[in-house]
Amino acid sequence: MARALVVDDEKLIVKGIRFSLEQDGMEVDCAYDGEEAINMAKAREYDIVLLDVMLPKHDGYEVCQAIREFSEMPIIMLTAKGSDMDKILGLEYGADDYVTKPFNILELKARIRAIMRRNAKRNRGSQKQENKVVSVGDLKMDLEARRVFIGEKEINLTAKEFDLLELLVCNPNKVYSREALLTYVWGNKAMDSGDVRTVDVHVRRLREKIEPSPSDPKYVHTKWGVGYYFRA
Repeated sequence: MARALVVDDEKLIVKGIRFSLEQDGMEVDCAYDGEEAINMAKAREYDIVLLDVMLPKHDGYEVCQAIREFSEMPIIMLTAKGSDMDKILGLEYGADDYVTKPFNILELKARIRAIMRRNAKRNRGSQKQENKVVSVGDLKMDLEARRVFIGEKEINLTAKEFDLLELLVCNPNKVYSREALLTYVWGNKAMDSGDVRTVDVHVRRLREKIEPSPSDPKYVHTKWGVGYYFRA
């Protein structure tokens, strides 16, 4: 049974989401402030976290950042703020997706299913393949364990950052447009929204984590006017 954590200080919203997800056979836990959400995420691994931005004690961005320090469980931000900067900020803190309030519960569940399908497919692939490690210079990716190292230091990537890097590393020197990366990594629904800045945010965060000098990248390069590629 899939497990979800719903975090929102508006109890009617929590009740509605919980009822709808339980109708789909999910096990649902609820938290009503940021501190409670962090503690629950530490105590249990969830298949999806639905995280409101405006919360008491710690806001959603702080909760997302705190969870990313110990887990890569998927996070969808629920925000009443619809500006591009608010969405980008959520991605900066490590969210996998975002939904703007008021939202259609069917759309929310479709996004949850899409994330869970990708995770299930990835897990099935890991179980079938032998341990596969790709090494380029100081960079090492364990594709089965989904771990990344620079030298002897392990680098903590979000699920989307890992997916993005894996696609580029496994197709060295192939230039992908931002639109193509949005489709491959985030799915067709994300492409429909056309927000290619999501890709730019993740590439920048990825460079900050793996590059010796993010402004002069060694691994993930930009083909100006075209897109991004990994230099082997």
